[in-house]
Order: sequence, then C-alpha cells, then structure tokens
Amino acid sequence: MAILNLSRANRIINQAFAHAADKDFKPLVCVVLDGGGNIKAFQAQDGASIGRFAVASGKARGALATGTGTRWLNAQAESRPHFLAGVCSVIEGGVVPVPGGVIAKDKNGNIVAAVGISGDTSDADEACAVAGIEAARLFADTGA
Repeated sequence: MAILNLSRANRIINQAFAHAADKDFKPLVCVVLDGGGNIKAFQAQDGASIGRFAVASGKARGALATGTGTRWLNAQAESRPHFLAGVCSVIEGGVVPVPGGVIAKDKNGNIVAAVGISGDTSDADEACAVAGIEAARLFADTGA
C-alpha cells in the first residue's frame, strides 16, 4: 500500500497549484487528508478568498465518506437528495457535494488520501486535484 507522507502530500499541493498557474485559474486552497480523514497538509494561495478551507475540506471529507470523488455526490444531489441529506447529517464537519474532492488510490486500488480544492470553478478545482494526485504517482478517482 502506498503511504501518504508529508512530502507526498506537499507534492500533491505543489503540482495542483502549478496546474492552476498554467491554466491561469483563480487563487486556490488545497487540503490533503490521509485515508483516515486526518489533515496531512493544507495550503492557500495568495489571494484565496475566505471560507475556501471549509469548502475544500468539505469536498475531501465527502470523497472519503463515500469512497469516491465528489462528482458522484453531485450526481446524487440531483437524483437522490434524501441520500445526500443523510450523508451531510452524519459526517462531522460537513460535506460539500460538488466536483473538486478527489480520492487518491495506490496501484492496488487502496485509498491513500482525499484531496479537496476550492477557489475556481468546480471543474477547474477537480482538474487541479487530479494533476496533483497523478504527479504523486497515485490514481485519481473523481467519481465520474
């Protein structure tokens, strides 16, 4: 099983931010949770707006809570709102069911981490999370 050490968590963040800079996205924040839901690393780019940590964390928690990226949760909000309400009511700290929360898996499919990003559009946030995860030699699950 791949290990999420601090160096790897910071690589995810650095590469996510590099992708954002390359695409000229708005200032982002990135939260990396380990497989148990503990914060391993967090950074905010200069100019990121208030509340972004809470949103990014909610995306990462939502991904871990369901074992898949938050794009799946977003779809559930439309087709099964009662399910989403239940998930939101039992996950301490809250869940944000929009794209931008991505699961990082090792080559055997084990969940190593969840990455939550907030600051630009949900699709842009998700793309940055995927770029960071892949740069850390992990596999991204967006929930698509």
